[in-house]
Amino acid sequence: MTEQLLDRALVEEATKKSGLIWVSGGGAPTAHAQGPGVPSRALWHVWHEGAVCLVGDGPGEQPLPGLLDGGPAVVTVRSKDKGGRLVTWDATVVELAPRSPEWDAAVAELKGKRLNAPDGEAMPERWARECRVLRLEPTGTTAPLPDGDLARAPLPTPATTRQPVPAGLPRLLFKRRKKKQG
Repeated sequence: MTEQLLDRALVEEATKKSGLIWVSGGGAPTAHAQGPGVPSRALWHVWHEGAVCLVGDGPGEQPLPGLLDGGPAVVTVRSKDKGGRLVTWDATVVELAPRSPEWDAAVAELKGKRLNAPDGEAMPERWARECRVLRLEPTGTTAPLPDGDLARAPLPTPATTRQPVPAGLPRLLFKRRKKKQG
């Protein structure tokens, strides 16, 4: 019983303090070992009333693939200062009905954390029309920390920052500064 309380406290405190969590959905509720077909995604969130709240799947919002109402999810939380994995926990996905009291409470919290929103105060209306608001409720199951390396190749994306080096850059970087004669 004491270990369950400690796990619950770890899940809550780690998740509250982390800006991003890694979430995968669609696997078995206790399947911490994720296969190659179930990639985790980094998602911004808020911790509200004992669960993670997310908004997404709308234009300009984060994608929430594999997170289905009533389905399972696996959440991994990293340390905010060192970036290492702190805890992995199982959750049940609950989709909140737009404009319900639970939805309103979750959206009030999410609205304060949403950065660079294009529509400001009109954001909750857009979320009600075009997005999904989800709660990931902890099941009480946590996974042991892994022994080995769990690194995977990044998900395919059209976004890129890698481009050919401009022709003049090596000369600019490696030219020797002339000593001033004095």
